[in-house]
Amino acid sequence: TGKFSPDTVFQEGDHRFFNRKGDHFDKGETFSGVDYEMGLQAVEELKRIFPKSPGLASFALRWILMFDAISCAIPGASKEYHIEANVAASDLPSLTEMQMEAVSTIYEQYIKPDVHHHW
Repeated sequence: TGKFSPDTVFQEGDHRFFNRKGDHFDKGETFSGVDYEMGLQAVEELKRIFPKSPGLASFALRWILMFDAISCAIPGASKEYHIEANVAASDLPSLTEMQMEAVSTIYEQYIKPDVHHHW
């Protein structure tokens, strides 16, 4: 969603604090196995593709809802405005071909090398 930065400090008991490299359990449980700094770079690239409002989480939900095989999305929310933004994501226009291609390029560059070989 873009809320983390290189300066983000996670609480000591949070698995994101002590398991970034998978030393304590499967690293796939922390940032889906993606290197934290590499993930931050990917997010910065995504921010260049999508408008700041309504936010990356809304565009991610809209992307999920573009697929006919998806009957619902189950997003997280800890505040009322998260719920409102999640619901509003279904009213966004579908991602453009150019946005889809850009997301694919970012995936190939930043995400795939860390996770794809685990499949």
